[in-house]
Amino acid sequence: MPDHMRAIAAESDRFRAAIRLAPPDARVPTCPMWSADDLLWHLTGVHAFWAGILRSGAVSDTEADAVDATRPDRPGDRATMLALFDRHTEALLSELAGRPDDQAAWFWLDTAKTVGSTRRMQAHEALMHRIDAELAAGSASAPIEPDLAADGVTHALEVMWAWWGTLPGFRFLPVAGPVLLSDPGRGDSWLVQSGRWVGVGESGRAHDVPGAALAASGEPAAFVRGSAEALDRWLWGRGPEPESSGEPASLDALRAARSQGMQ
Repeated sequence: MPDHMRAIAAESDRFRAAIRLAPPDARVPTCPMWSADDLLWHLTGVHAFWAGILRSGAVSDTEADAVDATRPDRPGDRATMLALFDRHTEALLSELAGRPDDQAAWFWLDTAKTVGSTRRMQAHEALMHRIDAELAAGSASAPIEPDLAADGVTHALEVMWAWWGTLPGFRFLPVAGPVLLSDPGRGDSWLVQSGRWVGVGESGRAHDVPGAALAASGEPAAFVRGSAEALDRWLWGRGPEPESSGEPASLDALRAARSQGMQ
């Protein structure tokens, strides 16, 4: 298990260093609607929000909405934004440092409302936005620590893609066979079943969307092989697909789930 606190601090530092190299209006290739300054303000707001969640003791959606309403207004200059980024990053780390993982805290996934979920999520959020900042700056991308990369693969599958399954009345319909993701060098592997989430939301709107979930067992119909870093970057939409082989329908279903999961 990676040290998520260390990752938040280190990746936030790397993000700051990279974003300073990018012109304020530089486009972010992995988030094409954003400029570099939009990206800077986004991560500043994220750190401010989650520090506020922990500081307030919020556990319900109503309490989380109240915290969200207190997010700072965006200033007009980068120097002030950078100062706010530093302040809210330090606040997030401070709030996390004094709390155990199993302490109750609001989180957007109903099955993961703990401080540990926030700590883990913010490690991967800072990491992926550090990569975004490097791309915006046109600078070389620093490698991802291997344990953090492997945890990022698991987190993408367990958390980022999991929320459809928490909605009442939604069914998962498997499509084709499972795909085995693996890092031969580390010996890590993840068996993933792709399919579709089908159900009717609270608004009455019918949904039928691609999805995927970790599979408990099954014979792989296809394979995606690469380092944990390559798999992590790919699943989070920050890198090309690693080497793949096997049943085309299974690979296509996983690609569709990946595209939906990163929206």
